[in-house]
Amino acid sequence: MTGTVNEGPRGRVPADRILGGWLGRIAGNMLGKPVERGDYWTRARIDAYLRRTDALPLTGYLPPPPADAAPGEFDLRPEWRECVRGRVSGSCRDDDVDYAILGLQLLETYGFGFTTEQVGRVWLERLPYLQTFTAERAAYRNLVDGIGPPETASHDNPYQEWIGALIRADVFGWTCPGDPDAAAALARRDAALSHRGNGVHGAVWAAATIAAAFTADGPRAALTAGLDRVPADSRLARTVRHTIALHDAGTDWAGTLDEMERRTAGLGWIHVVPNAAVLTAGLLYGAGDFTRTIALTVRGGLDTDSNGATAGSVAGVLCGAAALPAQWTEPLEDRVRSAVFGFDGSSVTELARRTVRLAEARTGAAEAGSTAR
Repeated sequence: MTGTVNEGPRGRVPADRILGGWLGRIAGNMLGKPVERGDYWTRARIDAYLRRTDALPLTGYLPPPPADAAPGEFDLRPEWRECVRGRVSGSCRDDDVDYAILGLQLLETYGFGFTTEQVGRVWLERLPYLQTFTAERAAYRNLVDGIGPPETASHDNPYQEWIGALIRADVFGWTCPGDPDAAAALARRDAALSHRGNGVHGAVWAAATIAAAFTADGPRAALTAGLDRVPADSRLARTVRHTIALHDAGTDWAGTLDEMERRTAGLGWIHVVPNAAVLTAGLLYGAGDFTRTIALTVRGGLDTDSNGATAGSVAGVLCGAAALPAQWTEPLEDRVRSAVFGFDGSSVTELARRTVRLAEARTGAAEAGSTAR
């Protein structure tokens, strides 16, 4: 990783942790990308692949398939050649990173008082339709047809509780360090364009968890702070709480995921609720160690690249960029591919600097408002 991000005035904005969040998100996404298909890449199949390639414990990007693999033995995603160990040269394009960039553009254009309608405007101006999926594609189509929020999330959209809004939430946490309430409010406004119910709760939980990670004493405290910002009786909250309870009771990682798989059966591998269990378990059993966190999260299966990205973001904030192991950051070459108009080939360091500026501006406005009162 080349370049650094300077701390904000008087150290108010933890710039190294914001850079850690960006790097962690990209690295976690790249780790999970080759096996992103939860109906095929189950936990058992992922670990079988890792044993076959002598990669357990998992301490770096996935290895390429063995030369003697039988045809069809491992059905990796087509992008695997850009994401496996020894072949990573900058990040490959992925919507899990596109939405972090799009959120940055949203805040730079409209500020922290943006409306849900303005979220849609940024999508139409900056994001190609064919690079959207599930709920986001339904909302985009509704926008083009002249349907505005909140109906964009409900009209002809069977994906309202899938994981899409959660993967868009990071920038709201990064720009509100130590303020999970503010991060939650921003994520809720963004998520309302395309999601309802648990889909919105997942975004709020993720943003608040990331914001809390800047000041929390470890992943459990950050997760609990995020949980406090969603309705306690929601299925997402109950799922996260039960995952935490199993961890606290001494159940091992595999046993916890076995139990949560039974409890969330039938929801599908892109639904936000079962993915929240995998993400929570990865963060808890990773215990603040970056490598262990993203490795366990991706090995948990389901939406592996999205979960790896969010776990990497939280762990990256907890650790800070300077403490992230080189095997994850150096192959990224401080460069990110993106479908967002005007951002392809961006420097990760520069994206983090821009995020720091937003966080500084928000912190300064909050302090000025407090003084005025």
